[in-house]
Amino acid sequence: MSTVHERRRSVAFLEHEGEPWSCFLVTYSAARDAWHGYFSFRPGNGETAEDEVRTTDIFIEASEAEIHDKARGLGRPLLGGLLASAIHTSRAGQARSSKLRLRFRELLAENAREISGDWSEEGHELPSAEDLDGLHSLYASYRLDQVCHFIGLVDPQDFETAVDRILEGESVDFRASDRIQFAMMVVEHIERHLPLPPFEVWAKDYLCSPDAYRLYTHTLHREGRLP
Repeated sequence: MSTVHERRRSVAFLEHEGEPWSCFLVTYSAARDAWHGYFSFRPGNGETAEDEVRTTDIFIEASEAEIHDKARGLGRPLLGGLLASAIHTSRAGQARSSKLRLRFRELLAENAREISGDWSEEGHELPSAEDLDGLHSLYASYRLDQVCHFIGLVDPQDFETAVDRILEGESVDFRASDRIQFAMMVVEHIERHLPLPPFEVWAKDYLCSPDAYRLYTHTLHREGRLP
C-alpha cells in the first residue's frame, strides 16, 4: 500500500476577523505524472494539524514546480478569500456533525425514559431486588445511557464519519419515516462493541448503590453534560 508523502511550504501570514493565520502550500504526488496541491491555514494559537482548515485540492499539475509557480501568482486578497471559504466550510461541517450527534443522544434519552420512566428524579420509586421486570427495564435504560455517553465522548465529525460507515453510505435524514431504523442500526452497532456487564452483574452492583445510578442518569440527561 502506497503512502502519500506531503510537502509543506510556508506561503504567507494572513488575518481573518482580527486573528492571525499562517498559510501553507501543501503538495503531494498522487500518481506517476500528477502532483496535487492545496492550501492549509493554521490560526496563530494553533499547535497541531487538527487546528488547521484547508481548501480542496486546487492544483493538479505534471510537476511540483508548476504548482509552486501558480501558487506564487496568487495575491493576498485571493489567499484571504480562500481562508474565509475554508473556515466557513469547516464550521458548516462541524455544525452538521454536532447536530447529528445531538439528535442521536436525544433519541436515546427519549427511548430510555420510555423504557424505564423518569426514575432519575428524587422521589421516583426505584425497583427492589424482587422486582425483576423493573430491574430489566432499568438495565435496558442503562445500556442506552452507556451508548449515549459514548457518543458524547466522540468528536462530532468522527461520529458523522462512523455513522456513514455503519450505514454503508446511506443518507441519514431524521425527518424521514425510517429515521428510527437508521438510528437503531447505529445504536446496535455501538452497543455490540461496548464492554457492558451482563444483567446479573449489573443488577448486583445497582442494588448496592442505586443512588449512584440515579445521579448518573440525572447528570447525563437532565443536566445535559457527561457524568
